[in-house]
Amino acid sequence: MQLQVRLVHAEPGQRVVEVTAYRQGETLGSALGEAQTAEEAEDRARARLAKQLAPAIPATVAVPIAKAGPGSAPAPMPPAAPAAAQAAATASPANPPAVAAAAAERPQEPEPDPEDWSSELAQIDLQLGRLSWQREQEGVYLERAFGHPSRSRLTAYADLQSYLQALTALPAGSDPTSAAVPLRRRDLLAQCDLLLGQLGWDAQQGRHCLDQLFGLSSRQHLNDTQLLEFNMQLEEKLLAAKPSAGAGQASPAT
Repeated sequence: MQLQVRLVHAEPGQRVVEVTAYRQGETLGSALGEAQTAEEAEDRARARLAKQLAPAIPATVAVPIAKAGPGSAPAPMPPAAPAAAQAAATASPANPPAVAAAAAERPQEPEPDPEDWSSELAQIDLQLGRLSWQREQEGVYLERAFGHPSRSRLTAYADLQSYLQALTALPAGSDPTSAAVPLRRRDLLAQCDLLLGQLGWDAQQGRHCLDQLFGLSSRQHLNDTQLLEFNMQLEEKLLAAKPSAGAGQASPAT
């Protein structure tokens, strides 16, 4: 079992951390944690991930952290999540976690990326003018946000959306060396796909949930903050479904 921890968003007073569990190259699950500090956000993400994975642990495996079981509250101490994840790693290959099997069913995105980005690029130029940023300042910000200093290297529409939304939210006079960077939209979409697969939802169910939460029919219409909120709502639904699934599996054994 391997855990990957990434800081996916940082701004004053808010940190969002993603923790993903892998085994032999296969993604078992991931979870987000939000808090004022990165350490607290990581602890929350680890606890949520442990709660996701715990129901998949066979009954014959001893789990040292009792609170990591299905339906229980997240463990208050940071070591709780790694302990539960390590226990999941010892499970027999003949009984892979249900979440890994469900992840194979990925819903289709209802709308493709647009081919014409001229409107978004024009809006970016307007926002840069409002911020009084020249090419050098833009390069500094892009380097912090995307790892390269050139807008021409934003080849994914999701990244372009994230960039525009982040610029729009910045107040005039913001310093590019310290201004809040956007959430990595590609990462959020990838995690959303994983969560929808774990829930076993098709595209129609995903659209129905979007309509209930935001009154929208496509993830493309969500801004990054809304997409993060949508992912966390999906995590809550996944966690809520785990105890009932575990209870259903325990009945035949008695």
